[in-house]
Amino acid sequence: MEYGIKGYVQGAFLVTMLLILTACASPLPRTAETTKSPWKTFDQAMDSYDKVILNQTTVGNLQELGFDPYSTPNVKILSYLDVIKKFMSTNSVKLTDLPVSVRECLKKQETCKAYEANPGIIKKKRIGSAFKDLLGFKRRTIESGWRFNALIILDDDLVVYKIWSGVPFIDYEKSRSNPLGPLQGSGGDLAKGLFGI
Repeated sequence: MEYGIKGYVQGAFLVTMLLILTACASPLPRTAETTKSPWKTFDQAMDSYDKVILNQTTVGNLQELGFDPYSTPNVKILSYLDVIKKFMSTNSVKLTDLPVSVRECLKKQETCKAYEANPGIIKKKRIGSAFKDLLGFKRRTIESGWRFNALIILDDDLVVYKIWSGVPFIDYEKSRSNPLGPLQGSGGDLAKGLFGI
């Protein structure tokens, strides 16, 4: 009898908690991944990149534009060996395939380096029914934000090559359904215990 009352109280508590969770505006988790930088938007990063002029922009100018590993967080310094790996990641790419300015820079070895910046903001939030999400029946995640990547090659402190890539607008949705909820996936052991499968 005592066990029955205890089970009833636990069940009532669980139901109450689920009702509270479903009544909340958004009980589902949210995350934000921000690569700290002076740029708050893709357009700001692109604007700074556009001001980098080949064979004119110096290391000092890059510092003013935000591309400086010593004053801007998350700007990486690449050695000439790193630059080779960037351009010749497979055996099918030959040195002669590289832009002339990059080839000339690599010949000088130690005086050839690069700055790589990867600013961006990625936000993830789960949406939908908290009840279905928390019990594993259905989980929907929305990802939004932006990503920018700039590679700037310096030959003796003068910019000789630059290239960029990125995603100005990220809007991605991922959905996963488990008809058996907690009995499926990571709860497979529970299903084996209950049904002997």
